[in-house]
Amino acid sequence: MTTTATPGPVATATRTEPAVHVRGLVKRYGGRAVVDGLDLDVGRGEVFALLGPNGAGKTTTIEILEGVRQRDDGEVRVLGVDPARAGREWRARIGVVSQAEGAAQELTVREILDHFAGYHATPRPTGELVAAVGLEEKVGTRIGRLSGGQRRRLAVALGVQGRPEVVFLDEPTTGMDPVARRQFWELIRGLRSDGTTVLLTTHYLDEAAELADRVGVVAEGRLVEVAPPGELGAELRRLATVHWIEDGVARGVRTESPGPVLRDLLAASVHGDVPGLTVTRPTLEDVYLQLVGAVPAASEGALR
Repeated sequence: MTTTATPGPVATATRTEPAVHVRGLVKRYGGRAVVDGLDLDVGRGEVFALLGPNGAGKTTTIEILEGVRQRDDGEVRVLGVDPARAGREWRARIGVVSQAEGAAQELTVREILDHFAGYHATPRPTGELVAAVGLEEKVGTRIGRLSGGQRRRLAVALGVQGRPEVVFLDEPTTGMDPVARRQFWELIRGLRSDGTTVLLTTHYLDEAAELADRVGVVAEGRLVEVAPPGELGAELRRLATVHWIEDGVARGVRTESPGPVLRDLLAASVHGDVPGLTVTRPTLEDVYLQLVGAVPAASEGALR
């Protein structure tokens, strides 16, 4: 398939090529690299979640992919086009939900959606959009009177209105209540079913686990690991922690093979049981915190 970005390059992109291709991405502010040699590929039709603490470089990366921020170095192609040189035709193929709010405050939800529908060749129906983001009861409400969470829902509706091939969602559920978050998740599942590529940033580990085909963890401007949610931090998860109480003192050991430890403890027990005995493995949150350096990595051996 040949796509012409005007003004900009002529790009040839096939369905087998990644929707997003990044190599060696660098962005500096005041001499400090907030994105430092980041590599990333997102396949067509994939839902990919970027996780990382504040200041890790997630939003800067997303803005470079959207073409709203210039990079200092590296190769970037979205739908076969360099966003820094892309034109209107390319922009019509992407959807953006940023953290900024810029909708006209005096228009109603229906008015703003109907207005922007005119900019798209095949927009999603307004009724379908407001239902998907849970704004049915606010369709006649002026935007200036919406809560922060309701404005986020409206921003999501505007971002997917034009049936884009790639959707960038920067912390889309911030400020949403649990019901609205679940409705948003259903919207993302619907986009995946339609073959839409979704790249989202989030602070919610349960959201990434629920939605993403793969998760990338960003720390200090670098992608430190990429894996399906259930396999993230597989090397870190291999260690189980055995806890017990001995002579009134809490004891513990980290090991890849808790079975022998349990057998030894039970064999040494006078009464055939071990007080406070538990066996646990790192949760997704534990793994994430270790990957971003918020807690030290676990090592095999006794705990103090």
